[in-house]
Amino acid sequence: MVTTSKASEPVPHAKVDKRVERSRHTVLVTAFKLLSESGVAGFTVDEVARRSGVAKTTIYRHWPTREALVMDACSQMIAKQETPDTGSLEGDVSAILLEIAHLLRTANWSFVLPSIVDTAERNPEFAEIHSRIQRGHAAPLREVLERAVDRGELSANGNVSTLVAALLGPLFYRRWFSREPVDDQFVKAIINLVLSTN
Repeated sequence: MVTTSKASEPVPHAKVDKRVERSRHTVLVTAFKLLSESGVAGFTVDEVARRSGVAKTTIYRHWPTREALVMDACSQMIAKQETPDTGSLEGDVSAILLEIAHLLRTANWSFVLPSIVDTAERNPEFAEIHSRIQRGHAAPLREVLERAVDRGELSANGNVSTLVAALLGPLFYRRWFSREPVDDQFVKAIINLVLSTN
């Protein structure tokens, strides 16, 4: 006799096909590489299919539109930084900003992000992706600043969002606007300037 599961019992998840996982991974890696070379404007599903070797029909089965694939590929840009705890505000902020400066000099997403910003100005879905990326970059810094307030290293009257902007903004300005080096010396000068006035 066949018995049925009760409604309260968990339903086992369907087993994920390893070939599907591999092809999805291949497409996303290829898509992100193409974005880093061509930006959003030069991104086509045809080129992703050609480079990845995955059929266009298969790609569209997982991502029904070009925009859906771009946004999924862009989600790889969301930072996954550990939040340091060196015991001091300056030590924590230095660890975070020096790592971000290193990524701005070396990571592929630093080539893609200006294209995302441009597209986000006209497309609400991309604006949300851009916001998620920025929140990811800022999250560890926001956490250590809030922790510093709890430890009495920063005034409870201070605005954490303003401090995040004051610390991160100059790095992004140098990377994409003035094109000056985002080196360790510059990062330390910004930290000293911002923290000494708060």
